[in-house]
Amino acid sequence: MDNSLFIDIAGWIGAVVYLIAYALVSSQKTEGNSISYQVLNLIGGILLIINSTYYKAFPSVGVNIVWIGIAIYTLAAKRKST
Repeated sequence: MDNSLFIDIAGWIGAVVYLIAYALVSSQKTEGNSISYQVLNLIGGILLIINSTYYKAFPSVGVNIVWIGIAIYTLAAKRKST
């Protein structure tokens, strides 16, 4: 499989995962601090970082690093509280 095709697929899947997470919170199917929402953000962020790095879209890489950091922080805080 061509590398750029893999990178494009990863980026599209990452974008869809972010949109699913947003839709779940917006429709009140999950909470913003839920494990499922945060895991979706982690997955989406990782996939979009792969895509953005490949295409040298560094502002997007930066945003997604912060997005992942927020997800990790929230998951860690949730784990401490249980």
